[in-house]
Amino acid sequence: MSIILKSAKVINTESKYHGTKQDILISKGKILKIAKSINSDGSKEINIEGMHVSMGWFDSSVSFGEPGYEERETIINGGNVAAKSGFTDIVLNSNTNPVIDSQAHISFIKSKSKDIITKIHPLGAFSVSSKSKDLAELNDMQQNGAVGFYDYKKPIENPNLLKTALLYSQTFDSLIMSFAQDNSISNNGIINEGLVSVSYGIKGIPVLSEEIQINRDIKILEYSGGRLHIPTISCKSSVDAIREAKNKGLDISCSVAIHNLTYNEEKLKDFDTRYKVSPPLRTELDRKALVKAVEDGTIDMVTSDHMPIDVDNKKMDIDNAEYGTIGLESFFGALLNLFDLNKTIKILTSGRSRFKINDCKMEEGSNANMTLFTIGNEYTFLKSNIMSKSKNSAFLGTKMHGKPLGIVVNEKLLIND
Repeated sequence: MSIILKSAKVINTESKYHGTKQDILISKGKILKIAKSINSDGSKEINIEGMHVSMGWFDSSVSFGEPGYEERETIINGGNVAAKSGFTDIVLNSNTNPVIDSQAHISFIKSKSKDIITKIHPLGAFSVSSKSKDLAELNDMQQNGAVGFYDYKKPIENPNLLKTALLYSQTFDSLIMSFAQDNSISNNGIINEGLVSVSYGIKGIPVLSEEIQINRDIKILEYSGGRLHIPTISCKSSVDAIREAKNKGLDISCSVAIHNLTYNEEKLKDFDTRYKVSPPLRTELDRKALVKAVEDGTIDMVTSDHMPIDVDNKKMDIDNAEYGTIGLESFFGALLNLFDLNKTIKILTSGRSRFKINDCKMEEGSNANMTLFTIGNEYTFLKSNIMSKSKNSAFLGTKMHGKPLGIVVNEKLLIND
């Protein structure tokens, strides 16, 4: 089937078509022609008022639940949520039950998601059962499609294990990911250690726990070499340390979650567990430093850090509620609240190469991998906007503008209702 996107405004600062309205002809999974006007000639026309088009959006940290936590989210529904939220590629975390720590588990994810229009790229666990004791089957998992290795939200407690993994992974050029938290210092804290935690008597997680772990990991990387990614940093000191490591020429990257860019610890004053996330929401100074680091490129990626939690484990007292918020459906609108359109799209289309996922291009002859969206009128993000099985969104009630309209991936087209 051939498709023509009619009068779509191209947003891609690296393309000669940037900022112009174009017709785009897609046939047999390829961008066949881009021009001011293209005759339909029997092709399916997509003509939506205010339609914009960019390269396909990418999210580097998404969790579902299957296998083991299907009540939170399934692979099929979660993949469809990602597609309807504008994402053509997502990296899927390994925090299932059992943990994704073998080639058989990777094969299960690949098989289960093969018919979903969004391409799902699984991470393998860094250690067996994500217990930070023994390395998982890293090479075998990569051979079966794992794009990196990460014990989701669990620090690598044994520094020698990280050193060994960074040395070993160089033989097959893979990405090692390390969550920045020293548990001996965080000591079962609940929210950021600061004015709010002290005022309300809630046990805090100091920035020191993140800072020490990152500095440790950088020292190990400097010694061993390899490729290291620090997911979802949360404070200014982490930005400073990673910036310095990059200036030394170390192969290090990092990401930040959209909720840590949007909110600060003040959101926890009412003990609303929707804002209980890991790492925690920090101070306004930290939040502003994170935004600045995204703008100057020190932070390589922004992620939704989409983490569905069922109501029984989320809507409860602050001490016992699970960490996490969903974010796929609100990601685009939340970014537009912080950055202009060009920067927002740059953020949403960056990061693939770090995971050795093929980049997409907005040019004739390239594979079709595009997101359609509008930047229309302001709206309030409501529960009715959530398509995930779990509804634990930190963005409920937030005013936004801009919505995804659909995606095109190869010969597949999805247009939202």
